[in-house]
Amino acid sequence: MPVGRLGGAVALCVLLVAQGAAAEERRIVLAASAGLTESGFLKYLLPRFSLKTGIRVTPTVLEEGIQVDVKLGPADVVKGGRAAFRGGKTVYAVRVAEGGAAKPEHARRFVDWLLSKVGQRTVESFRAQGRQVYLAAAGAKAKTVRARPTGDLARGEKLSYLHCGRCHVIGPRNRMGGLGSTPSFAVLKTLNDWELRFRGFYLLNPHPSFTQIPGTTDPFDESRPPPIVPLRLTLEDLDAIMAYVATIEPAKLSGVRRK
Repeated sequence: MPVGRLGGAVALCVLLVAQGAAAEERRIVLAASAGLTESGFLKYLLPRFSLKTGIRVTPTVLEEGIQVDVKLGPADVVKGGRAAFRGGKTVYAVRVAEGGAAKPEHARRFVDWLLSKVGQRTVESFRAQGRQVYLAAAGAKAKTVRARPTGDLARGEKLSYLHCGRCHVIGPRNRMGGLGSTPSFAVLKTLNDWELRFRGFYLLNPHPSFTQIPGTTDPFDESRPPPIVPLRLTLEDLDAIMAYVATIEPAKLSGVRRK
């Protein structure tokens, strides 16, 4: 290869390496509670931040002691964070990770964007099954307010065993039932965002494929019938289930971290 071409090829390689290094530098890792991923919220939020700032965000599950750039989750988990938005009765907080942020300037950029007017509008514009899930809460007091279900407890118990008991262990009456791949209600109660998960269960896979709540969920696609017998509930039924679930004691899981 002529010297001129060789020099040009080397220069191109150096340029590509430099560009790759620069792109890598404009990247942060975000640890977020599992429910934010399962609802599809992060897939909606993060590309919009990246488009605005050129900073790419790699999400991971929020766990105790994890080394990341930013943490986002229920305020009682992300202690010392700034209130960002509300889902149901849970306030979600965000903060730059202490001692773990490899790129603190990019981490602060994400926090500032999320709490800005643009970020807050982005939060509120997210829809799951056509329904708004989160509300802007920048500036709110960063604490988790536990819901006080007011539904019919007895009816909630009956509905839980009748419908949810198809896949989940609800309590002693079906302790040998359920599917091995699905957590029991007691295990779900160990999660910090259990209320949001139960309240919005029909948004989380695989529930949308077979669950109908009139006035809330979209009708089933006629060309893709539900894979199992459809689950049909009203919002009053959901209130009743929430009232019953609130009485269930969380499972005692030694060595398992709450998320």
